[in-house]
Amino acid sequence: MKKVFAKKDIFTRYSGNPIITVYDIPYSANAVFNAGAIKYKNEYLLLLRVEDRQGKSHLTVARSSDGKTNWKIEKSPLIYPQPTVLIYEEFGCEDPRITYIPEDDYYYITYTAYSRYGPAVALARTKNFKKVEKLGLIYPPNNKDAVLFPEKINGRYAMLHRPVAGDIEHIWIAYSSDLIHWGNHEVVLVEKGGPWWDGFKVGAGAVPIKTQEGWLIIYHGVKMMPSGPIYRLGAALLDLENPAKVKKRCPEWLLSPQEVYERIGDVNNVVFTCGAIVEDNQIYLYYGAADSCIALAFAEIDQILSILIEGDLQVK
Repeated sequence: MKKVFAKKDIFTRYSGNPIITVYDIPYSANAVFNAGAIKYKNEYLLLLRVEDRQGKSHLTVARSSDGKTNWKIEKSPLIYPQPTVLIYEEFGCEDPRITYIPEDDYYYITYTAYSRYGPAVALARTKNFKKVEKLGLIYPPNNKDAVLFPEKINGRYAMLHRPVAGDIEHIWIAYSSDLIHWGNHEVVLVEKGGPWWDGFKVGAGAVPIKTQEGWLIIYHGVKMMPSGPIYRLGAALLDLENPAKVKKRCPEWLLSPQEVYERIGDVNNVVFTCGAIVEDNQIYLYYGAADSCIALAFAEIDQILSILIEGDLQVK
């Protein structure tokens, strides 16, 4: 059968976008974006990245009964910069991802700890999103976009991350037996270079989604234009037993900046996800728009899987 590619974005935007703006934050702030997402006690829970009016970010909890409207936002952050506890987050705590691992009965939060030394990856955990335990730094600078898989793979924790080597920014994977010491690093998904929509750099987005065909990952890709970068979202399928192996990759993006709230903001032309919630076959994708607000889009898992292709696009 001939493969037919989309002429518009696969993800459909929620008609009430943006769902959270800075005017919804119950305290002084500059912007809200790039939220981690998870279902907790029959509620949709977002961990918002909120940038204060000094320029530093912290992470605040928001809850909704339907995942779309009537968000109840906490009046104080769950995770905030504590340089006396961890000097490597003195400039902010950014871009959280939330992973629940049933075996541990913990919700793990990976986030970017930003300091004068550069962006690094930190890990925290919670059971109730009221109290949080910071486990410290797990990857040194420059590294970010770290996402923990929702189950152990061959008896070990697995995590996607994105180290920077000069101007090279690929997605890597590492494994750990204790969540502190990480090794067996391998390149997973490469920036393709050239004119591709994900040619300049790539980074992991939401927590990997387990399907019968493999681990579905939603990632961001960047194309550099004369006017600056454009951040779009795409997908790839990783092998269930060996997620360093890319089985399929979508040659086209699934969501791109088109609406005004995605085109114009503190950083123009950005759609960037840190969290998704799966309801049956449907993905609720929460994404930051123009580094200024949070929006929501939907897609069917089967529809995404149907447009992924094999071939030399994933060759390392």
